[in-house]
Amino acid sequence: MSKIFPSNPVPTAAGIGLRSQHIGEMLSRRPSAGWLEVHAENYMGGSAAVDALEQLRESYPLSIHGVGLSLGSSSGLDRDHLERMRKLCLRFQPSLVSEHLAWSAADGAYLNDLLPLRYDAQAIIAVAANVSRLQDTLQRRVYIENLSAYVAFEGSTMTEAEFLTELVCMTGCGLLLDVNNVYVSASNLGFDAKAFIDQLPARAIGEIHLAGHAINEIEGDIVLIDDHGSRVPPAVWSLYAYVIRKIGPRPTLIEWDTDVPTLDVLLGEAMWADMLAQSIAFEDRMLAERPAPPTSRFEGMILPLRPDSPKGPMPALAALATIKPSVFANHSGARRIGHAL
Repeated sequence: MSKIFPSNPVPTAAGIGLRSQHIGEMLSRRPSAGWLEVHAENYMGGSAAVDALEQLRESYPLSIHGVGLSLGSSSGLDRDHLERMRKLCLRFQPSLVSEHLAWSAADGAYLNDLLPLRYDAQAIIAVAANVSRLQDTLQRRVYIENLSAYVAFEGSTMTEAEFLTELVCMTGCGLLLDVNNVYVSASNLGFDAKAFIDQLPARAIGEIHLAGHAINEIEGDIVLIDDHGSRVPPAVWSLYAYVIRKIGPRPTLIEWDTDVPTLDVLLGEAMWADMLAQSIAFEDRMLAERPAPPTSRFEGMILPLRPDSPKGPMPALAALATIKPSVFANHSGARRIGHAL
């Protein structure tokens, strides 16, 4: 009988997608990583990869990411595929389960891609019915991911953000916000990425994806391709920082599916995500605890001593070291102190 694991939560830290190239190294090294995400369809049968996942599941919280349920299909979900998903989740007890706002099957034919929907009243009814059936079957909240887009349907009556918001209202599902997908779609279709994020219900966002993309020039036009084949680019990091400042930290996955790098490169990208989130949390904390504006000429001498400030033989120097460089730059007295030190 297969082992059934206890459920443990995915932390609000960065995780990595488990790729076949890294399984052996993951088993031998057990490196520090917030959590792992696997594609559901790769683990629905019996294989060495499933055995390896059983071992890794002992050490890491898990997210299961579906790519084949075709939630946008008007004919409903494939019963056998849904049952395989149920058994997989029952066995590995992932903390998070997610799927895409897309379709990939029709009339018994399956397409090796995630295709966009026309966002209208008819589509929302069909998708909501599929999401509700999925959640009822798995007996858990499922997180739905926004797509990267290259074309838009002329007949759509709502935006993707409006569609996702309505889907949350109708089904109680959560959202997986793929920041790279937002950036790619915004660039290709010409909308404001931050405005898209502002429209989403922040409380429903339970997971974030980050990835790289390719930049192609086609007949003079720039088209971004969501290929998950490179480091997270600066523009996507910047948009991620906007999201974290707006909604707070969330479990964040580094996706890398093509030209997969070494495990250490992947872990390094996850480390950057953690550092960025922690830096923003520190800034927010310091802003919240900022003292009242100084009223004397000795304002630069007021050190941010708090109950949890550094202790030791020279606490004033330790506290001084926590002051941002910008404080010194704007005060001549403080500049003198800093120079003397």
